[in-house]
Amino acid sequence: MCKFARNNQLPVSIKAGGHNVTGFAVCDDGLVIDLSEMKSISVDPDKQEAVVEAGATWADFDIAAQEYGLATTGGVVSSTGVAGLTLGGGVGWLVRKHGLSCDNLLEVKIVTADGRLLTANTEENGELFWGIRGCGANFGVVTSMKFRLHKVETVLGGLMIYPQSEAKEVLQFYRGFVRRAPEELTLYANLATSPEGIPIIALAGMFAGDLAKGEEVIKEIREFKKPFLDLVQPIPYIQMQTMLEGPFPHGNRYYWKSSFLKDLSDDAIDVIISNVATIPSVRSCAILEFYGGAAAREPLAGTSYPHRQSEFDLVMMSNWVDNNDDKKNIDWTRHFFEALQPFSSHRVYVNTLGKEGPDRVKEAYGGNYDRLLSLKKEFDPKNLFRMNQNIIP
Repeated sequence: MCKFARNNQLPVSIKAGGHNVTGFAVCDDGLVIDLSEMKSISVDPDKQEAVVEAGATWADFDIAAQEYGLATTGGVVSSTGVAGLTLGGGVGWLVRKHGLSCDNLLEVKIVTADGRLLTANTEENGELFWGIRGCGANFGVVTSMKFRLHKVETVLGGLMIYPQSEAKEVLQFYRGFVRRAPEELTLYANLATSPEGIPIIALAGMFAGDLAKGEEVIKEIREFKKPFLDLVQPIPYIQMQTMLEGPFPHGNRYYWKSSFLKDLSDDAIDVIISNVATIPSVRSCAILEFYGGAAAREPLAGTSYPHRQSEFDLVMMSNWVDNNDDKKNIDWTRHFFEALQPFSSHRVYVNTLGKEGPDRVKEAYGGNYDRLLSLKKEFDPKNLFRMNQNIIP
């Protein structure tokens, strides 16, 4: 198919999970390579590895791996595609303990622009493998992936919910707490509206480790301020993986922008709270994420994912139903993003980047951009694979 598209000068898009907000999975007047039926998953519990075809979602992956009490870092919404998330980096509830999804990637099979099927790992096509782990959509069609797995079964997870009137105090606590929290805990802060229409701030987290130790860690949050709803408890890992799916159903309209912050200063907190107060849709939210831990350490041979510094990542996510409301929701997100620019580190996680132009693409790949450009010139010099956050050769 790659040869056919190249010979006929057709644009090519690659659809796996089809989850990303940009719509890059499809194209007009071109060729869509649809991998969504390629869902085979093979788990080796002795080696703690899994081989996964590119059409699988994290729901498929988690069900297969959890039969053996195993998992790897994989998103927070299980309908997300394994391939798309991993090839852009890949965060999730295990990111602080076990690193990014791409950090746990051991090998891929990839069809390049000239129609070759290659194996890439740290020993074979190592430079290509480096590029795939963070910028994978630019170099070919990844058909299967081999992952490292970890023992994960019952976890301590859930939500602690406070009224949004207490958001500044909660975020000031969150700012310090996550920096000293053990790596077993991944904790996000979400300013949103409850199903009952109440403005809230929720701390959503998972502790992957000894449950008694986890209770001691969570105790500090409970002692800081009693939430009006405390849903943190021991739960199966798969339940944690599906916890946030209800607010983000298929069929809604979505637009988001994102940026890492230089720091979560009091002034930045004030800007976040004031913009959330003007939110036009009760389905929209602003999510603060903090990685650090294993995600801040380069794995063997490194990856092209560049953002290893411990910084707060803010995702401004608009979510609405009626297309007549497109403008006011998109305008709100853009205004929010502009208001945050004084606090931005001008870095962005590629999986939360929209169609925002070449300068933002360079922010996504950071200091690795020139090295990725050399790889692009080698493996896709005519830019056959351009329906992505594109490295232009």
